[in-house]
Amino acid sequence: MAEPTDGRVDADAAAHGTATLPTDTRTLIAIFASPVAGFLLRYANDVGYRPVLLEPDPERAAAASADFTVVTDIADAKADQDTDVVMTDHHRPELGVLLRDALATDVRWIGLMGNPRHPGPHLEALAALGVPEAEIARVHRPIGLNIGSRRPAEIAVSTLAGLLADRNDRPGGFSFQ
Repeated sequence: MAEPTDGRVDADAAAHGTATLPTDTRTLIAIFASPVAGFLLRYANDVGYRPVLLEPDPERAAAASADFTVVTDIADAKADQDTDVVMTDHHRPELGVLLRDALATDVRWIGLMGNPRHPGPHLEALAALGVPEAEIARVHRPIGLNIGSRRPAEIAVSTLAGLLADRNDRPGGFSFQ
């Protein structure tokens, strides 16, 4: 079967290992070292992202996995318009500052993990830092597909599947009713 000429990859050929896959330029930045971040970045590498952990705490950064790039500042992550950012811990005091810094870049997508039944802690934190409402609205919450995830690996799969659906302009089951 011939490869599509519109830049897409034939899914059947890709599944059978006969497609020529394009070189990926996507980056996934997981902010904060956490069990979910570890799974998320490992799986992200498998689907073609350049995985980056942004951990501002030097001790936690030093203890992070050697399986992906670890930085302590968003400027060192080489974020661009082909970058997705996932905040993996909404309890850390650095939440607002790091989200503000991510919003100041031209990343494609920013999301914050958290229970959709509780108010997002980022709203107050970003408002207190003077971030305009239009910028705050760029932060997605909840994130991931609604598959009832409970374990860190399941949350990572759900999140990554949601990012892929969004990148491919598919609805992906984001409804949390």
